[in-house]
Amino acid sequence: MEQKTERLEHSLLVVEVKRGHGSHILNVARESGISGGTVLLGQCSVSNSLLQLLECCYTATEIVLMVAETHVAFHALEKLDEVFHFRKRGQGIAFTLPVRELLGTTTCNYAISDNYGNGGGKMHQVIFTVVDKGKAETVIDAATEAGSKGGTILNARGSGIHETSKLFSMAIEPEKEMVMILSETSQTEAIVQSIRDRLEIDKPGNGILFILDTERNYGLP
Repeated sequence: MEQKTERLEHSLLVVEVKRGHGSHILNVARESGISGGTVLLGQCSVSNSLLQLLECCYTATEIVLMVAETHVAFHALEKLDEVFHFRKRGQGIAFTLPVRELLGTTTCNYAISDNYGNGGGKMHQVIFTVVDKGKAETVIDAATEAGSKGGTILNARGSGIHETSKLFSMAIEPEKEMVMILSETSQTEAIVQSIRDRLEIDKPGNGILFILDTERNYGLP
């Protein structure tokens, strides 16, 4: 008799903190039941006129990505907030995203969810934009003009020097940059339109933009 695979809902826990704190995030998350994660290096733009005047408008950050069953991710999120105090300005941000499908891991059961979060009433969304290296700041500028408070620039690199991955038919190579922008749902449309117009995203090869809803978040205004 064929045994059915248990289907459990999973979430992606995303935490952004100052450079050097990623390992501590992983340690606290493991204590909360998460088996592990991935740490990415990023640059967080700072919307501050004084810092811009001093040409110090970017802060080195680490972005920690962790996948777990949703109830475990929520528990870890609350525990991380207790330790790192994300509600205090400058301490970082943390949020969860619903995972539609999970494959290739032995630490989590295979899962497919029929929904993306709690539905309706989403307060924040995440805008991801992938562009050629050197254009990330243009994305940040366009988003800021539309009301964004800034974003995070990530280098989109494959695991090998000759490796080329594809996302929505566009090559993700070492020459690409990914911009992650947290937005209030009411501002998302304006921010996206500003990026589309400035970067001409709709033209082939100019970039990729996609939006995800957050489930729970800490450290967001």
